[in-house]
This record gives sequence, C-alpha cells and structure tokens, in this order.
Amino acid sequence: MKRYLLFTVFISGMTTLAAELAAGRLIGNVFGTSNLVWASIIGLILIYLTLGYFLGGKWADRNPTPLAMYRILAWAAFTIGLVPYAAVPVLRSAADAFEALSVGILAGSFIVVLILFIVPITLLGMISPYAIRLSVDDTSKAGQISGQIYAVSTLGSFIGTFLPTLVFIPTIGTTKTFLFFGCFLLFVALAGLGIFAGRKEMFKLMWMPVLLAVIAVIFANQSLKNNTGQVYETESEYNYIQVQEQNGYTLLRLNDGQGVHSIYHPDVLYYNGPWEQFLVGPYFYENRSPDDVHKMAIIGLAAGTAARQATIVYGDDLQIDGYELDGKIVEVGYEYFHMASPNLNVFIGDGRLNLERSPEKYDIIGVDAYRPPYIPPHMTTLEFFTICASHLTDDGVLTLNVGSTPGDRRLIDGLATTMSQVFPSIHIMDIPGTLNTMLFATKQPTTPDAFLANLQHLAQDASLNPLLVATMSSTYTHLKPGYERTTVFTDDLAPIEWIVNDMVVKFVLQGGLEFLQ
Repeated sequence: MKRYLLFTVFISGMTTLAAELAAGRLIGNVFGTSNLVWASIIGLILIYLTLGYFLGGKWADRNPTPLAMYRILAWAAFTIGLVPYAAVPVLRSAADAFEALSVGILAGSFIVVLILFIVPITLLGMISPYAIRLSVDDTSKAGQISGQIYAVSTLGSFIGTFLPTLVFIPTIGTTKTFLFFGCFLLFVALAGLGIFAGRKEMFKLMWMPVLLAVIAVIFANQSLKNNTGQVYETESEYNYIQVQEQNGYTLLRLNDGQGVHSIYHPDVLYYNGPWEQFLVGPYFYENRSPDDVHKMAIIGLAAGTAARQATIVYGDDLQIDGYELDGKIVEVGYEYFHMASPNLNVFIGDGRLNLERSPEKYDIIGVDAYRPPYIPPHMTTLEFFTICASHLTDDGVLTLNVGSTPGDRRLIDGLATTMSQVFPSIHIMDIPGTLNTMLFATKQPTTPDAFLANLQHLAQDASLNPLLVATMSSTYTHLKPGYERTTVFTDDLAPIEWIVNDMVVKFVLQGGLEFLQ
C-alpha cells in the first residue's frame, strides 16, 4: 500500500506542475507570456493548492480511506483532461477580443480561463495531506512520513517542470499534453481504486477515460485559434505560431498575436515597418554607397523579411547571418515566407550567446528580437551592446527595433542612454502609423546631415532598388531630435519588466492599438 501511495503522490506532483506550465502556454496563446500573465497563473494556482491542502486535511480526517482519496484523484485527472476542450470557446472569444481590442471581453476571458483550473488543481492539492493521513499508523513517525511524502511529491513536480516544455508541448501540442497527463493520472487513480477498493469501485469510474477519448476524437482537428485567414498553426518550445493570409499578404504572428513578426507579398517590398529600416543605418556615415555593405547580422530573424529585403537591395553577395531562437519559426519561414536565400546563414539559439561566439564582424547588426510588447532583458544591457560593438566593423551600425506607447518613451530613452555608453552617436526615428521606434547606433560620430547628403546622392542613381531610397526618405523625415538621458541598463540591473509592464497596463486600459513588431 505504502509504495503505491508514494507512486501516486509522485504522479500527482508531476501532473500539478505539468498542468501549470501547460496552462502558461494555453493562456499565452491569447494573452502572451509576460510577467503579468505568469504572475496571475502562478499566484492563482498557489491559491488553489492552498485550498486543496486545507480541504484535503479536513476530508482525510473525516473519511480516511483509499477509496475517497482515489475518487478525488480520478476527478482531478478527469478535469485536467477536460481543460483544453472547455477552454477552446473561451480562447477563441478572447482571440477575437484581442483582435478587436475589446478590453472588457479580454479581461473577462482571461479570468474565465484561469477559473478553469480551480477544480483540478484544488483536487490535486488534496492528495498529499490525504496520503499522509493514510500512511501515518504510528504518530511517532508522523514527521518522517510527512517529509517523505512531500519529498516524493516535490520530486514529481521537478519532473513535471521539464516534460511539458521540453518534450510534450513541442511534439504533441498543448491540448494533447493536458490529455496525456490527465489520462495517465486517471489510470493511476483507477488502478488505485482497483487495488484498495476492489474492481467494482474501479469500474464505476471507467466512463471517465472513455468520455475523454470520445472528446479527443471529436475535437481532434480543431484549431486553438480560428482567426481570419489562418492557414497554419503549430507550437514549439518557445511559441505558439500562426500564419495568416490577408489581402495577398502572408503574416507571421506569435503567441497572443499582437504583433506581425514577418510579412511577405510576392509583389511588394516596402511594408512601412521595421524590417526595411535595418537597411539604412550605414548611411549616417558620410559618402556611403551600397557597395560598402558586405556583411549583416539579424538577431531575431523570424521568417526572414528583413533578410529578404536586404538581399534584394544589396544583392546575393551580401552575407547575412540570421540568429533565431526558435527553430520552428525558421521552418515556417522556409515554407511560407520564401526565406531560402543562398546568402542567408541561419543559426538557431540565443542571439546574444551566438553573436558573442561568432568570429565575424558586420557592417550592420539588426536587433529585432523584442517580442511586442515584452523584451528579453539580457538584450538591453550595456554588456550586450558592448558585444554588439565588438562585432561591428569600424564604420558599422547597430539598429534596434523597439515598441513604445504614445506619450511614454521611458523604454526608448533607457535603451538610447545605455547604447550611448558604447556608441558615440544615437539616432532615433518613429515609424509612422505604428508604435515602433528604430534606434541607430554608430561606432564613429555621425550626423543626420550626412544621412541627408547620402539620400540626395542615391536618389539620383536609377540602378538602385527603389526600396532603399524610399526607406531612407521615411527615416530622415521621421527622425527625432534626441532623447532624455535616464538609467543605464546592466546585466545586474535592468528594470525592463517594471517599465514595460507599467507601459502596457496603462496602454491596454486606455484601449490602445496593436504593436506591429
């Protein structure tokens, strides 16, 4: 009896953490993966577990039988398996609300999705105190037994931390991950009923796996989202990935869908976005021409829009190294975004780490790794920009795409202040009609006057692709006079989440627009 109880506690702990991490992906598909979202998920699940511990202790004293515990476990497992199917209509409503930015529905849907976990997680929380009550037959060993059970449960939680993110979600998806852990736990519960209460009690609940199987078959082909023009969706270790077709344009969206990360149209090159802006940084130097640009790095390659534009403007002789964390996005780029340029070398992994390891020096480094509206802090710091500078040629330029909100330029000012510790000249332009701002940092002192002179000269060259001149014209027209010097971000202290969370909350409460990326 004791061995199977310990096994039960282990699987229960594993399922609890697996459900929590899968919940992050399930909710992140619509609401993103910000600290605000994770704080809500972790906080509420801790409350549910607290409630479960309290109820489990009281219930175990009133009815200290394996029959009662394994019935509770069976219902916990069954409801875990139901979560993604019950959440589908809510998630779709939330996705529609996000597209329409109906904040009231969005907030309501967020709360409803989290409420889906109150029953299964509370029931799972009841298992450990129940197991302790059933295991203690000698009060002199109560502490030892309690410690053993909580240790086994925590070990299960440790395993449950890695299995969903590293194995199940990337291979079978979020829905089947819930189903797998729910069914596995359910079989543990049914076996426990058979062992401790007899086959009759086990067969009373055999309808649970049957019903889960029927539901899984009926809803096997449903999409997590059903947004307009969706042609593809998948999940990776890092993202929920969507491809949409709208008016002839192919769009890449990730997670909450609040950003277009890549765009493609067979007959259009200028998208009035950040991608083409990475092309124009070198022209802040005097007397520059396209022949002076030989190597380019893109950190945050996504599906290759910026790389495609750079190849068209500078030709196949331009060597482009694209750094992308998510290999699945690269696969999508090849399949839907015509990314297969022979001059593009793709490196899968963290952009900062791979850039630091690279032996190359570049004329252009473009940083497009900030997922709107949340950004990786380790790519905002003095140390990161020092790495970038060390991989630029003597007249190279670092270009960074960052989102902002109307009237709140704290993030832009902080990044510009930090970059200025490494680069002597910082130029800033806001992309019209968007919430995107481009920061250009040059290794040598440069001026907007030199940029204008290059623009006027290149505009006379009919052999150039018009994308370059059109982008330069937009860049110069929308240059900003400067920035406010504020905090220098470092690896030790970069309050990015604090700044961005405050910006986003205020923006959403005001019914703001979409981040382009």
